[in-house]
Amino acid sequence: MTGEPPAAPGNPERPQPPTAPGNPERPQPPESSRPPDHQRASESPPALREPPAPAPSRALLTLARDREARLLLLAVTVSGLGSSALFLVAGVWVKELTGSDSLAALCAFALWLPSLAGPWLGALADRLPRRGLLVALQLATALLLTPLLVGAEGPAGVWLLLAVLVLYGASGVIEDAAQSALVATALDPRALGSFNGLRMTANEGMKLLAPLAGAGVYTLWGGPRVVLLDACTFLVAALVYARVRVRAAAPAPPRPSARAPRLLPRVPAPRRLVLAAGAAMALSGTASASGYGLMAAMGLPPAWLGVVSAAQGAGSVVSGVCAGGLLGRLGPSRTTALGLALWAAGATLHSLAHPAASLVGAVLCGLGLPLPLITAATEVQKRAPAHLLGRATATANTLMFAPTALGQGAGAALVTALDPRAQYLTTALLAATTALTLHLGRRTWRGR
Repeated sequence: MTGEPPAAPGNPERPQPPTAPGNPERPQPPESSRPPDHQRASESPPALREPPAPAPSRALLTLARDREARLLLLAVTVSGLGSSALFLVAGVWVKELTGSDSLAALCAFALWLPSLAGPWLGALADRLPRRGLLVALQLATALLLTPLLVGAEGPAGVWLLLAVLVLYGASGVIEDAAQSALVATALDPRALGSFNGLRMTANEGMKLLAPLAGAGVYTLWGGPRVVLLDACTFLVAALVYARVRVRAAAPAPPRPSARAPRLLPRVPAPRRLVLAAGAAMALSGTASASGYGLMAAMGLPPAWLGVVSAAQGAGSVVSGVCAGGLLGRLGPSRTTALGLALWAAGATLHSLAHPAASLVGAVLCGLGLPLPLITAATEVQKRAPAHLLGRATATANTLMFAPTALGQGAGAALVTALDPRAQYLTTALLAATTALTLHLGRRTWRGR
């Protein structure tokens, strides 16, 4: 649905009054009453405007009845199950093989590293048919894991595992870009916010359940069985993607440019929202670096941090379900500001260093942090040109998630200088300031 009004019936020789996009009954104001050209230049072009979003309950009901939405959500859930299980087990596996904490930490770094090349890896999603690319990626990733089925032993096995994880991470970057672009062409644009929220809910749900399943399989049968589980999930996801019907054929893409990272700055609203989401992730990384210090300040064992993480994950699940409705009611800028404000409130409760307050704060952080991410992803899907959606998505993901590592590095440096309670309170104030700035400036930036 494009949101353009139907052609007015009547005599084709008689000029019809112009109509406002999305409202065929309301004529546009005469040219003399419109804002000057230099003001209209900052507004979204007519092609980017769309009909009002349906009510939250109707949007979720529409997605539940949509065959393509169900298939895409199933593919995300199945592949996320195996990926989350392997993410936990890889570090434990390397730790048992080498006894080295630094090498175990390299597993997470190996998975994250390819995201830095996201703008260029995402170009594949614009060059190739996206559904076919997703099917091929699932099969190739399952094949990529086969060397680990015989087990990784000794130093050579560790480096083989790390090399596989780097390629695994690169496959995930391309998959995210192709999946986001495919969703934008397969679903009603008005339902994108609700679908992205449900997709995050599925991912967060898998992060809560899959590590337990992966740890159980690893304890009973070892690392190769976890790899086999992951490979099977990719095969199932390939079958699911193959059944998705693309409703609109994407235009023939031009030759991708090496200047893909400059794509988002040309689209003001997504750029602003993507940078706000990146700021939220950076602040989250800065605060989380003092998590163990906060547990010590409360007189709790480090293992209690797992309970706090589970509480935050539960909040993220709820946030994903509600995100589409909030976007429809509040608009992108207010939704992002609300997410930052909730996260700031949660971090403030953490700074009290009280167990009950910390759990409530974790839930609030879980409710708030996904909202900027879902909003930014949805706006990129709606506003980026169809033939550049893959690169736009990958560029946005790099700008949103790469700051997490920078925030964690800054937080680790601040741990020695600041009390963990002061560190949480400082990040809360920064998040609240960002939310207020975003809220007050939404009309100036034309973010809604």
